[in-house]
Amino acid sequence: MKFIETLKLAIAAIWAHKLRSALTLLGMIIGIMSVVVVYSLIQGFNTYVDEKIAGIGAKSFTVQRFNPLEDFKDTDTIAAAQRRNKDLTLEDYEYLKERATLIGKLGAKARSTPSEIKRGNQVLEDVFVTGATANIADIENRDIADGRYIADPENDAAQRVAYIGADVASNLFPAGNPIDQEIIIAGLPYRIIGVEAVKGTVFGVPQDNFIHVPLKTYANNFGGLIRQRSLYFVATAKTDDVFNDAVEETRFLMRVRRKLGAGEKDNFGMVTPDAITGLRDRLFGTIFIVAIAVPSIALLVGAIVIMNIMLVSVTERTKEIGIRKSLGARQMDILKQFLVEAVTLSAIGGAVGVTIAWIIGRIITAVFFPTFLSIGAVLIAVGVSMAVGVMAGVFPAWKAARLDPIEALRAE
Repeated sequence: MKFIETLKLAIAAIWAHKLRSALTLLGMIIGIMSVVVVYSLIQGFNTYVDEKIAGIGAKSFTVQRFNPLEDFKDTDTIAAAQRRNKDLTLEDYEYLKERATLIGKLGAKARSTPSEIKRGNQVLEDVFVTGATANIADIENRDIADGRYIADPENDAAQRVAYIGADVASNLFPAGNPIDQEIIIAGLPYRIIGVEAVKGTVFGVPQDNFIHVPLKTYANNFGGLIRQRSLYFVATAKTDDVFNDAVEETRFLMRVRRKLGAGEKDNFGMVTPDAITGLRDRLFGTIFIVAIAVPSIALLVGAIVIMNIMLVSVTERTKEIGIRKSLGARQMDILKQFLVEAVTLSAIGGAVGVTIAWIIGRIITAVFFPTFLSIGAVLIAVGVSMAVGVMAGVFPAWKAARLDPIEALRAE
């Protein structure tokens, strides 16, 4: 019997019992849907982290007060780091700029301060204001929608100019161009010089509610670059080939600057892209495995349901099997017929489950945070559902193929 004929028989048998087939598919649909949704969430998270790394340059690294990989392991290491590590200073920044030979670009930023922003009678609360040097726009690949970023002379003179996020622009200037307009930040007037392109939200957190001002202006007007306003540096290597050497050179210079002995631990932190992805994998690797494994139980339940319904189908169609065998159908034909029916049933459940998962993913992306579902994942999901169908259908198909035609014809 040709495969196409077998497939037609399988579809006809499924269609003949539409309600039973639909109820049978529920377990498979739920299992595939759950696995695919979790997978798309995981991929979305990983893709977001990788994009953020790429956004600041795949070959950039950060020098800051703490090393999150080493200093935040437990309460003891946190307490020790707080006693040992010192805030970075502008003198540290100038020291690295003068002596580093492998660094391509070195920028400095300060941690953000939530501030009140005013324009006339309009007031915005908790807008994150930070200070930055002019080259941060290039290092972080800032997408400027209008105007420009901070310039070196504005930072050197501590001028009150502001580069704002899209949310700040749309809320304070809903119908006009904000460039060269004045806003009040923490009680002082600032002139707007640029607006960043819309970035939207990530994990429910708005990415466009911020203002950048020159670093020296920030230090003068917000109370110094210490504690919650601590300074950190962002650097790139001259070439990708010397990236690791640039990191080690920077570590060496910082240790020399702080007069650390050979046996003393760094009293500053350095974070590289590899360290970020490594931290992500360590923190979420086990969680992701469990998150995939738990929904997979639903697939097992779905397989059991399909096997059960196929056994019922074999019992119901015993006489049909006897007639087919008496007309010359071989054991392999009967085996193939019921196996294809189980696989088709399972594949339909997998396709429906993937479709529902895709819809759920779009909703989650629109409301909460990004998800990502690749074509490869869809093919794997459908393939897994078909494989489950094979495993669930083997025994019922084997049982049907082994029926004695004489006994089968006698069945009522």
